[in-house]
Amino acid sequence: MAKPELEFFDPDLTPWEPEAGIDGLYAKNLAVDPEGGSYTRLLKFEPGTDTSPAGIQRHPHWEEIWIVEGAIIDLTLDKTFTAGMYACRPPGMAHGPWVSPYGCVTFEVRNMERPT
Repeated sequence: MAKPELEFFDPDLTPWEPEAGIDGLYAKNLAVDPEGGSYTRLLKFEPGTDTSPAGIQRHPHWEEIWIVEGAIIDLTLDKTFTAGMYACRPPGMAHGPWVSPYGCVTFEVRNMERPT
């Protein structure tokens, strides 16, 4: 199975859900492959969100991120990333933790497919 076929819809009608047990971090799933696990979502950091409790992240899947609005600071790199910036992370690439003093929204695509 793959992600569902979806024509344009208003993401504001989809609720924000708490994410990863981090205060101030919320996700909004836009399209999900229920069998393979791949998904597309928005991720929202409310002002002051700090993901340090989750530590440095590494995933077994591809991840693409585009910052839609605001900014996040990678505490390990001591770098600020702002609206319009893009990242493409292969499996195992280290990133974070993050802090967002003024808030941020990202658009994420996670591809869980394994090469055959």
